[in-house]
Amino acid sequence: MLGLDLLRRSPEQVRAGLRARGEDEGVVDRILALDARRRQVVTERDRLRAQHHAISRRIGEARSRPSPSATATEEVAALGEEAKALSRQIAEREEEVRRLEADMRSLLLTLPNLPRPDVPEGKDPSGNRVVRTWGEPRSFPFTPLPHWEIGERLGILDTERGARLAGSRFYVLKGPGALLQRALIAWFLDVHTREHGYTEVYLPYLVKGEVVEGTGLLPKFGDNLYRDAEEDLWLIPTAEVPLTNLFRDEILPPGSLPMNFVAHTPCFRREKAAGGRDVRGIKRVHQFEKVECYKFCEPSASDQELERLVADVEDLLRRLGLAYRVVLLCTGDLGFQAAKTYDLEVWAPGAGEWVEVSSCSTCTDFQARRANIRYRPAEGARPEYVHTLNGSGLALPRTIAALLENYQQADGSVVIPEPLRPYMGVDRITPPRERR
Repeated sequence: MLGLDLLRRSPEQVRAGLRARGEDEGVVDRILALDARRRQVVTERDRLRAQHHAISRRIGEARSRPSPSATATEEVAALGEEAKALSRQIAEREEEVRRLEADMRSLLLTLPNLPRPDVPEGKDPSGNRVVRTWGEPRSFPFTPLPHWEIGERLGILDTERGARLAGSRFYVLKGPGALLQRALIAWFLDVHTREHGYTEVYLPYLVKGEVVEGTGLLPKFGDNLYRDAEEDLWLIPTAEVPLTNLFRDEILPPGSLPMNFVAHTPCFRREKAAGGRDVRGIKRVHQFEKVECYKFCEPSASDQELERLVADVEDLLRRLGLAYRVVLLCTGDLGFQAAKTYDLEVWAPGAGEWVEVSSCSTCTDFQARRANIRYRPAEGARPEYVHTLNGSGLALPRTIAALLENYQQADGSVVIPEPLRPYMGVDRITPPRERR
């Protein structure tokens, strides 16, 4: 959430950021108008309170006299009526203040984060900028197949039975396919915890509504989430949601930052707007596994920590031998809560496209304000909001798809990259007839 002080101090900066994102900048004026009215009402309420206190003192003084006269008794009665009238006016002003503050918060929750100065302007993904590439896309002496055909021929991916169980965009992994997913999860976690400096956490997969709101997904994106209405709990669309709120309403002590966490969770997304080519195979599905990296840091370290996060993800892709590119998203393609995002895309030769397997973002203090997460820079110092960062390290369905397409062989088998072989116990996935 953007701070109200920022809108008061630099409204044009906020308007410019919203324009760059293609958002309605008129909401800034509506918020400032509500804020001006709130301050006016607060002033009126405080003036009435001062009058009420003065009358209360006069009543007390009149009642403390040794032998109050009839005139004094009438004065006390009149002052009491005046005090009652003032109390009603004060209550009316307090109710208006609560209503105005609720209206302002509702509008503030609809504002996305502001792009960092180095984010390129653009209306859609065509404005994204490729920052760097690594490796060369694989060439084949045969026509490479897309992952859904490879998975079906190997008997490790079954979208038909997934659809029977739960509907479209669900899938079943079998045998070496399920093992490959488990191997990737274990290897990702081992590398992040043993080499990259992250602490592994196990998280709830169902969370409260205020937790989803703290991340930035409610109220705007509720339609894309799954919810248990009876318990009012939400299925997490990413581990980012509970990770963001680990320190909700807390003040972190001096010297505790940065903190790096990693978690493996399932992710549940309705994906209502997705369509076209994305529905083939397991590129965009309603349930999938992901390993998520998350950082809490001081504001001055935010940019540096983002680069470290991207480097950690690149390390995985290089070890897997997947050609990839790092893409800096433009203003029109940024996520709601992100101030700057790098997408890491791998080349999928069977599908003939670059596929995003990780998105690494700094959310500056946007999520920290919504979840009220602060830290003390030093003992006795005034608390400040932390910065939060998140990145997939990595998302499983697309990584699996990329591995199947890049390591497919002419005989129908798929070679297992070297780092995963100790976790799988084999060096390739062969067709079913050869596994018997």
